[in-house]
Amino acid sequence: MAKNNDISASVIKRLPRYYSYLEDLIEENVERISSKDLAERMKTTASQIRQDLNCFGGFGQQGYGYNIIALHEEIGSILGVDKEYKTIMIGAGNLGKAITSQISFEKKGCRLTAIFDNDPEIIGQTVSGIIVSDIKNLESYCKKNSPSIAVLCLPKENAFSVAKKLIELGVKSFWNFSHFDLNLHFDNIVVENVHIGDSLLTLTYKISC
Repeated sequence: MAKNNDISASVIKRLPRYYSYLEDLIEENVERISSKDLAERMKTTASQIRQDLNCFGGFGQQGYGYNIIALHEEIGSILGVDKEYKTIMIGAGNLGKAITSQISFEKKGCRLTAIFDNDPEIIGQTVSGIIVSDIKNLESYCKKNSPSIAVLCLPKENAFSVAKKLIELGVKSFWNFSHFDLNLHFDNIVVENVHIGDSLLTLTYKISC
């Protein structure tokens, strides 16, 4: 298997899509599938699928194809869905609430353990079964619980100071909705930036061409 830093970002970006399609096939009670048939479903090529999966060892058998349950489990393991990374969220406004209501963190390898905000009207509310804590308690919580991931759903102007504090407290991985580019200011962290507005602009570009 290739080392993580030897695998291109484009391959990594495609893994969740494979995982999702395989999940659909499991629900359809399909037991195995060839790279050709999977490619037809996903509107890609069989060679692309084989090349991507070969980065992690292959998994298929010539003349048989892929065992769907086994491949789903293998890709899930690669993606870390079995890890249960302790995760906290900063910001329980409309965006934070929408994310917690729509995303099943447990199915993605994360366990949301705490939510923080600085708004007195939000602190104390229950969001997805978690009582929103005062951001003032962030340091003591992190020192006691050592979360691995922080979801940033806070305004851009607050992102730097909050991220700096979290990094000092040992958090090195961020799912970042703040529109503040953490990579320009901090080294040795892992960041997945989510720019919803940029995605809409990409769509408008495509239909404008």
